[in-house]
Amino acid sequence: MSDTFDVAVALSGGVSDPPRAWDFVRRFAAEWTPDPLRPQDGFTPDELDAAEAELGFALPEVLRRGYRLFGRRADLTAVQDPLVPPAGLFVTDGPPDGILVFRRENQDCAAWGIPLDRIEQDDPPVVVESHDRWIPFLDRMSTAWVELVLSESLLGAGTCYDACELPEALVSNLYDRYARVPLPDHPMWVGPQDSPLRWYSAPGRLIRRDGDLDLCWVHARGRTADDLETLRRDLPASWVC
Repeated sequence: MSDTFDVAVALSGGVSDPPRAWDFVRRFAAEWTPDPLRPQDGFTPDELDAAEAELGFALPEVLRRGYRLFGRRADLTAVQDPLVPPAGLFVTDGPPDGILVFRRENQDCAAWGIPLDRIEQDDPPVVVESHDRWIPFLDRMSTAWVELVLSESLLGAGTCYDACELPEALVSNLYDRYARVPLPDHPMWVGPQDSPLRWYSAPGRLIRRDGDLDLCWVHARGRTADDLETLRRDLPASWVC
């Protein structure tokens, strides 16, 4: 593992296409988790073919590829708002033709999916269910894969994770010491008060800021416990852990 891996640098230029997403996830797994991606971390083509047969249509290649590469990696996809396994993929009602749901909030309060009227696109947009309505989440499935991996690994980091309400007086510390990860603003399903979600990083440290209020929540993790301690010193707020 490298002490210099920085998420913002690794994603410099954003997620321009699916290969960029796969390259990032491979690097992130190798640098920030105990194990690099392995062949057994993905679902098999037969499992995905069976899901397509049940649904009655082909999955976008960008969705299939993510499932094939790391869909079984619980630490990257199944901590807080888990990826739906291929056999559980389903279509729900929604304008105009329905939504293919591939991710669900752990208490079934929200879901993420691809509108069926965009399902044939190479890298279709993703929507999220918020209070019984579907709203835009991210404009590319490839970007949504990166967000899923960052969120699940962040919230599943155990002793390397912490959270706090960040007072306005410390926001300048965040901006001065952490670079904005080049992902578009995207909504938190809970509601406007917790939106948008924005990501920041430094070598060995990762932060998600929820909302733009004077007192907003931040979720943070370090690659190591020492990295998390550095982060807490950078932002001396009232941390939960």
